[in-house]
Amino acid sequence: MLDLAREALSGEEAWLVGGAVRDELLGRELIDLDIAVRDPRQAARALAKRTGGAPFELSEQHGAWRVAFDDGHTVDFTPLPGSIEDDLAKRDFTINAIARPLAGGEPVDPFGGAADLEAGKLRAVGKSVFRDDPLRLLRAVRLEDELELRLDEETERLVERDAELVTRPAGERVVAELRRLSAGGYRRLDALGLLAPLGGRIDDRLDRWDSPDFRLVAVFGDTLGRLPVSNELRRFAAALLRAEPPEQDARSIHRFRRTTEPWALEALAFIGASELAPAVEQARANDPAEPLLRGDELELPPGPEIGRLLAEIEEERAAGTIATREEALAYARRHAGAVREDG
Repeated sequence: MLDLAREALSGEEAWLVGGAVRDELLGRELIDLDIAVRDPRQAARALAKRTGGAPFELSEQHGAWRVAFDDGHTVDFTPLPGSIEDDLAKRDFTINAIARPLAGGEPVDPFGGAADLEAGKLRAVGKSVFRDDPLRLLRAVRLEDELELRLDEETERLVERDAELVTRPAGERVVAELRRLSAGGYRRLDALGLLAPLGGRIDDRLDRWDSPDFRLVAVFGDTLGRLPVSNELRRFAAALLRAEPPEQDARSIHRFRRTTEPWALEALAFIGASELAPAVEQARANDPAEPLLRGDELELPPGPEIGRLLAEIEEERAAGTIATREEALAYARRHAGAVREDG
């Protein structure tokens, strides 16, 4: 992608900036590129024409454009109205304030970002970085977490000074940063005073399952609904929050699974009952390929009664009291009257 960008922008002033330069210095794979140019719109269209990517305006306010590709990669173009040094002075941390000419050449590093990377230090470019964009409070912890860095003393003081601003960014941006945190990252948020204002708290559930969604539910619990999360995550959270420890018998495991699948194992971890995981896994392995009866085999009017009856039959099957279609029909007769036997 770098080569294609160089070809598309040949003869133009263009700088590789931000995370791409940082990751290059760290020897990490370059996923997305951020390029500062005089005319982002023209640059995006030039790259899209050469590569077949899709150009679109990323921010009307800031004049940024993006080219998106089918494989999920992106190249962002940001405006460069002044010098590259002016651009870097507006960035968040010194490790992100390094630029390299796209065409090749020595990097521009006015704040010593490369040395900070070498020292494992995360240092703010200036004292107003968090007031300029409070999302950087979360980003500071996320970069510490992902890159195994540590805030320098002055930057940590700035975070603590501006911690109350952490609720100001758009919820979608907050969630995007939170989803990238490890358990240790959440603890760091808490230690810096950034977690409580968002409605989160730490307890021993945090380490019980390794997934971004689980950590969000473990940290925010019922207050997760205040954040703009997906419907799928809301369903996941509801399954975990309503879960109650089952007994070890097959009937109890079946009922537990009915209210928590496909997240029964995560729910067990959430309620501190992971010792029952083998029972859940065995029940999953024993799940029948087909139900004993279908709703249209019951001579009942459409309605919730059919679903209730079929669920009872499946529970009895899981408990071992019903094993055949005939036994299921007999159960249905006893509990809902006549059924059609020729189904």
